[in-house]
Amino acid sequence: VVTLSEENYLKAIYHLGKHGTVAVSTNAIAEKIESKASSVTDMVKKLADKNLANYVKYQGVTLTEKGRLAAVLVIRKHRLWEVFLVEKLNFTWDEVHDVAEQLEHIKSLKLVNELDAFLGYPTHDPHGDPIPDKDGNYSLIKSVNILEVKKGKTGVLALVKDSSDAFLKYLNKNELALGDRITILDFEPFDKSLTIETSNKKMIITKEVAKNLYLSL
Repeated sequence: VVTLSEENYLKAIYHLGKHGTVAVSTNAIAEKIESKASSVTDMVKKLADKNLANYVKYQGVTLTEKGRLAAVLVIRKHRLWEVFLVEKLNFTWDEVHDVAEQLEHIKSLKLVNELDAFLGYPTHDPHGDPIPDKDGNYSLIKSVNILEVKKGKTGVLALVKDSSDAFLKYLNKNELALGDRITILDFEPFDKSLTIETSNKKMIITKEVAKNLYLSL
């Protein structure tokens, strides 16, 4: 049985290590989950004992296939619950993350698979991230960062990298949402800000905002 704490570690290693395949340092894990490096080392050894992770001192941590599937299942549950909260309970996309963090640890696979069916097998969560299927497979949307889109081009907002409350509230306030068509009107080389146009407004976004927005062209 994988504990709640172990699931959080597996998820962190998966995200930090490009789906668990690239070795991640214990310091990076400690920073991600806001823990001490010594505690991380202890936990990583436990994960290795359960054949969930590979740990070589001074070389970092990767996930075994068993660990990768466990991490993907937690991510699947998290993203399905986010869809449920937004579509069925009228949560806004900036409210769902913390609640989904609690719901992602429910163990019942039957519940998760029934939830998936109930929602019509969604492929992406409210922030544009892909939802793994019950076998752990998923397909990525081909999208590019808005800073790489040439002036005059139009794309559809497909993915928001920063899913923090503060950033999503900023997008809400500025009436930017997934599925919006965005045209790049101008690029300012000095501070890398962009002037963009949506169906209802023109606005300037900073480099900090732009680096979190991805368009499908």
